Amino acid sequence: MAPEFVLPLLCFFAFLAGLIDGMVGGGGLIQLPALLLLLPEVPVPTVLGTGKVASLAGTAASLQRYLSGTGAVPMRWRTVAVAAVVAGCFALLGARAVSGLDKNLVRPLVLLLLVLMAAYTFWRKDFGSLHAPRLHGRRELLTGAALGAALGFYDGFFGPGTGSLLLFAFVGLFGYDFLSASASAKVVNVATNVAGLAYFVSTGQVRYPIALPMAACNMLGSALGARLALRRGTGFVRVLFLVVVSGFILKLGWDTWRASV
Repeated sequence: MAPEFVLPLLCFFAFLAGLIDGMVGGGGLIQLPALLLLLPEVPVPTVLGTGKVASLAGTAASLQRYLSGTGAVPMRWRTVAVAAVVAGCFALLGARAVSGLDKNLVRPLVLLLLVLMAAYTFWRKDFGSLHAPRLHGRRELLTGAALGAALGFYDGFFGPGTGSLLLFAFVGLFGYDFLSASASAKVVNVATNVAGLAYFVSTGQVRYPIALPMAACNMLGSALGARLALRRGTGFVRVLFLVVVSGFILKLGWDTWRASV
């Protein structure tokens, strides 16, 4: 492909990834394959670091949209903050563990979890339709810390589907509706992205001439995605969540099959 087309295409995919991620997470399913395909000569750690700049910018933009204006989504800040801080710390541990653990062992487990998530969400028609937090006090904070530790480590170590896993957990464990869960997941995702990006920046694995234009496009897409989610409501987010998780299942299923043959 002609070099002059690479950056515009990457910016387009960054916008599309931000659009999806701003609503239900899962933008990495679009952005990371595009980076790997269009930058074949770039080392994988540098590809990851470059993409992380765009992901962080987009996640922050969609979070700002969820929290601003008259339609701001209610947040249980103590719980979400605990989950975010713990997730950021464990994301660094996950990044350090990458070289010592086999990702092929993780992929089938995540695939099974995504299948169960999709089946449960499809079966429970009222899942995530009402915002009725069921945990309180110390139990809520401890559950938030455990969630942050598990998914923070996963995001640093492997990554795909973290936003969707967080969204499902905030609905299933805490009793949030899909909009509140999506906004809460963004807070935790910002923390894990900051931690991951700190590692890539410190090791010089970011290509800023590519990362910064992609970040601007991802921000635009994420802000638009969050606006669509707020306008269309929790039912729309639920349907899109099922679509994105189904995409993850197909992608991870294909990767698992290829690794086994």
